[in-house]
Amino acid sequence: MGKKEFLKQIKSLHERIQEHEAKIKIELIKTIPDDKVIKYWEREIEAYKNAIAKAEKRLRRKR
Repeated sequence: MGKKEFLKQIKSLHERIQEHEAKIKIELIKTIPDDKVIKYWEREIEAYKNAIAKAEKRLRRKR
């Protein structure tokens, strides 16, 4: 993958993180929030952050 693809992937992952954080906020507002769903989204966010770190590392290596 080239530089453009890594940058596109990183941007996409940041957008997904924002979407999941918004979902968590909405769930926390509910009178009875679903903890399982929140934990799932938090794990997803961690996975996205790890993927971003790997993509940034590969991007630095490409230069």
